[in-house]
Amino acid sequence: MAQNAPAETGTKKGIDIFGIVAIVGGLFMVLGSWIAFEHGNPSSLAQPSPPIIVFGGTFAALFIAFPPAVVLNFPKLLGKALTIHTEDPVLVVQTFVRLAERARREGLLSLEEEAQGLPSEFMRNGIQEVVDGTPLEQIQLLLETEISSMEERHKLGADVFEQGGGFAPTMGIIGTVLGLMSTLGSLSTAGTESLGESIAVAFIATFMGILSCNFFWLPIAKRLRRKSEEEVAYYRMIVEGILAIQAGDSPRVVGAKLEGFLPPHEKARLRAAEQSGSAATAAAAA
Repeated sequence: MAQNAPAETGTKKGIDIFGIVAIVGGLFMVLGSWIAFEHGNPSSLAQPSPPIIVFGGTFAALFIAFPPAVVLNFPKLLGKALTIHTEDPVLVVQTFVRLAERARREGLLSLEEEAQGLPSEFMRNGIQEVVDGTPLEQIQLLLETEISSMEERHKLGADVFEQGGGFAPTMGIIGTVLGLMSTLGSLSTAGTESLGESIAVAFIATFMGILSCNFFWLPIAKRLRRKSEEEVAYYRMIVEGILAIQAGDSPRVVGAKLEGFLPPHEKARLRAAEQSGSAATAAAAA
C-alpha cells in the first residue's frame, strides 16, 4: 500500500524582525533625543558599576525568586519571544474536515494510518485516542490536562521577565543611592566643583533600571504571554476537532464548529480556499 504523503504543516518560523527593530528603535529614540536635545554625553553611560548593579542585581534577585533551572532557561525564553512560530488555523479546519469525511466513509479505525501524517504531535495523539476507542470524556480530560500543564510552563517563563521588570528599577535606585552616598562622602575632599557631575553619574543606574524595565523586561513578558494565549487557543481548536470526530459529527458540522475559532480574516481565507477547491474539483470532473 502506498504511504500517505506527509501533511503540510502550515507552520511559519523565523526571526521576528519587527520586534527586534522596535526594541532597537525605541532605545535609539530615547538615547538619540537625550543626546540631540538635552546635550547628553554618551560617554557618561560607559560606567562599569551601574550595569553590574542593575543587571547583576536583577539576575541575583531572579535566582532567589525562581528555581535555578527556570532562570537558566532565560536564553531559550528570549529566543521564543523574538522569533515567529505560528500555526495555520485554516489548515487545522481543512485537516479535520478531511478526517471527518474519511471516518464517515471508512470508519474511525481508518484514521490510524491518516494520523501518522498529521502535522502536530498533539493532534496525532488525540486522533490515536479516538482510534483506540477511548471515551470522549477521558480524551477531553487527557488533552485539557496537557494544555493546562503547557500553560503553567509558559506562565512561569513570562513571570521571570515580569519579575525582572520589577527588580531592575529597584536595583537602579540602589545603584543611585550608593553613588550618592559615595559622592556626598567624598564632598569634603573633592570639593563642590565636581558635585554636579558626580550626582549625574549616580543617576545612571536608575536610568538603566527604568529603561531596561520598559524596553526589555516587561515587553518581553507581554510577548511571551501573548504567544502562550495564541498557542493555547490553537490547541483548544484541535481539541474541539478531535472531540467532534470522536462524536461522529458530519464533515459540515466539524467545519462549522472549528470555523467559530477563526478571526474574520481567517474565515475569509478559508472560504476562498474552499471555493478554489470546489472550482478545481469541477474542472477535473469536466
